[in-house]
Amino acid sequence: MRVIFAGTPEFARVALKKLHSAGFDIALVLTQPDRPAGRGMKLQASAVKQWAESHQIPVAQPRSLRLDGKYPEDAAAARAAIEAAQADVMVVAAYGLILPQWVLDTPRLGCLNIHGSILPRWRGAAPIHRAIEAGDSETGVTIMQMDAGLDTGDMLLLETLPIGPHDSTETLHDQLAELGGRMIAQALALAASGGLHAIPQPAEGISYAHKIDKREAALDWTQGVATLERRIRAFNPFPVACSTLNGETIKFWRAEVLPAVRPPSSAMAGQVLAASAEGVDIAAVDGVLRIRRLQKAGGKPLDAADFLRGFEIQPGQQFGSAPAIAAA
Repeated sequence: MRVIFAGTPEFARVALKKLHSAGFDIALVLTQPDRPAGRGMKLQASAVKQWAESHQIPVAQPRSLRLDGKYPEDAAAARAAIEAAQADVMVVAAYGLILPQWVLDTPRLGCLNIHGSILPRWRGAAPIHRAIEAGDSETGVTIMQMDAGLDTGDMLLLETLPIGPHDSTETLHDQLAELGGRMIAQALALAASGGLHAIPQPAEGISYAHKIDKREAALDWTQGVATLERRIRAFNPFPVACSTLNGETIKFWRAEVLPAVRPPSSAMAGQVLAASAEGVDIAAVDGVLRIRRLQKAGGKPLDAADFLRGFEIQPGQQFGSAPAIAAA
């Protein structure tokens, strides 16, 4: 079976590698244009491009696939490459471009998407982040037949995965990437034998995983400790939850809720209650959050014991600004 693969980040690279290892003929790879990255802001190829080129697979990087859009020359070149590939199917995983109808219609078996959620929950750009942030107990991967809607196509395969109490977007991403890679290889094998059957998505339970905005990283200490802890896990490794202390932004990489511990009624939300090798204890409206791994501007993430050796935090100091807990 000849395959066109469209994807950009590490999540997609894992799937591409799985398909290649399973023996599928990858005729063409589509990925996002190189982007500036790192402190030097040098152009960097996507994880998918790097892997494809290392395996001598042709790569196209159109800025758009819309023939009537801003970059019609890119779209026209991509169309020529897609048609020339004569693929049976296109596999799409975190590609980053909307596929117009002509793309959906070109492969004989259409376009199959690897989506990191239990559809129809968390359609959209950030399903892993949003599932953790919302406190979901499970997530999964849906292999979907793509249509013109936003993750609205029929479901072909679905497997679930529990979200553990310590899972972050980083750890869950890696589990879902492996699951998605295995499932798409299974889906194509079934498609080759006519054993793949589509099921419409349920009409109930639809939710949307909106793209993560860096501004969401700033913690609101008037929220409950469970919400704050989930946000820290959801925003690890991007954009990384943070708060300000004496005008300096501190990033929080790992935290835990101290069970059955209430802050003093005189404490302010965001106030430091203790700082030790165990962590930095901060008051929220309904409990205490212990920050175990922190990062200052220009530094690297450190466990609390190491962080506090180079950055002094004292009880009574205030993260952010918030009303008194007693008034909440």
